Amino acid sequence: MLGRHCKRVVLAAVGIAVFALGSAAVERTWQRVMGSPRLVSVETLPDDPEACFRPASSGARTVLASSHNLFGDFGEAEVEAQDDGGTKDVARPPVRILRDTAPIYSSVAVDDKRNEVFLQDNNLWSIRVFSRLDNAKPGTPPTEARRVIVGNKTEVQFNSCVYIDPINGDVYSVENDIGDVIVTFSHDATGNAEPVRKLKVTHRAYAMAMDEENQEFFVSVQHPPQVAVYRRGASGDEKPKRLLIGDKTQLSDSHGMAIDTKRKLLFVDNWGNSADDGVPGSGRFGPPTITVYRLNANGDEAPLRIIQGPKTGLDWPGAMSVDMDTGDLYVANDMGQDLIVFHSSDHGDVAPARTIKGRSTGLSYPVGVFVDSKNKEVWATNIGNSTATVYPLMANGDVAPLRVIRSAAEGKQSLRFGKTQALAYDSNREEILVPN
Repeated sequence: MLGRHCKRVVLAAVGIAVFALGSAAVERTWQRVMGSPRLVSVETLPDDPEACFRPASSGARTVLASSHNLFGDFGEAEVEAQDDGGTKDVARPPVRILRDTAPIYSSVAVDDKRNEVFLQDNNLWSIRVFSRLDNAKPGTPPTEARRVIVGNKTEVQFNSCVYIDPINGDVYSVENDIGDVIVTFSHDATGNAEPVRKLKVTHRAYAMAMDEENQEFFVSVQHPPQVAVYRRGASGDEKPKRLLIGDKTQLSDSHGMAIDTKRKLLFVDNWGNSADDGVPGSGRFGPPTITVYRLNANGDEAPLRIIQGPKTGLDWPGAMSVDMDTGDLYVANDMGQDLIVFHSSDHGDVAPARTIKGRSTGLSYPVGVFVDSKNKEVWATNIGNSTATVYPLMANGDVAPLRVIRSAAEGKQSLRFGKTQALAYDSNREEILVPN
């Protein structure tokens, strides 16, 4: 079995390499390969002290990464392949590579004291910092970051949430895949910086929020669905102070989370997927929901109310953020390609109070949202086009953004690979199918 660090390195390759084969050979190869999983290559970083290597055997060589770049290894001329006859060396480069070389932003946070915007990039594994007033106008180059936190020492991988401590400016980042950790950096960290603090969390943590009054922070977890509450400053193997978990909670594949400290409410959005661990065939698929709890909910506690139904427009909801002045709840609605706003008292199958949606908005699969109450703005991150867009807080309808941070060419459409785990070839349509 591969250890954690080996697995991390193997999963780092989220592009697709395409090799030249005749059509008949392609079909035979895919039929054989798709029948059962086979290891294609094992690659690791030469300076990683915890890296593991496959034991050497006759006719096989270990290929080391050429750089720390996520996609650097695809340039290598030699790869290892396994066939029914055993391991072989294939000394040829790919014909072409499908990959997205631009940042893809999963989360946004605004530091209103220092007038900076932090964007979580889960494609190139970085945190990028911009001026809040940056604006990539039509016809201009991509926006230059003030600084970038990136590199092996950062332990930033497939991170889904960035959060800025409003008091001291510390930068929190939640790892959503195999790292199982929340890393914390000092506000001015840059480059290949080591975290000043690390906290081990449950696998598939997604979002976090801070309760300044009670010195606690909340973390949502996809599966088993739960909300863990930690002491502010928690690190290492410290356990949560309390857990919201169990059948009565009606949590199911929990993603976005927000807290309203003024009204003492906790909001969690759920994709509706659930299963009983270790029970074959127990998978269930329900509608997306927003479940609302007491802020200090604990254990197997039922929600106060649930927002659910076709009128809500919920479709793969991502991050959420609360306007503390009004109690309005802003939701990044990924597949709906919009930002939707509910009142904190909403319940049942209700239509959003406001919706930011349309061609003029520049929204493209938004998954991150942040309410900047001080400047009366709301931010969104768009995984479809490598941008962050900002709107007036009370915007409604097909509203053009006030400003745009753009980290790719104008008009760019992201591949939206996310975390590629398999692929298949459709020989009739000559298409490659990639689940994420």
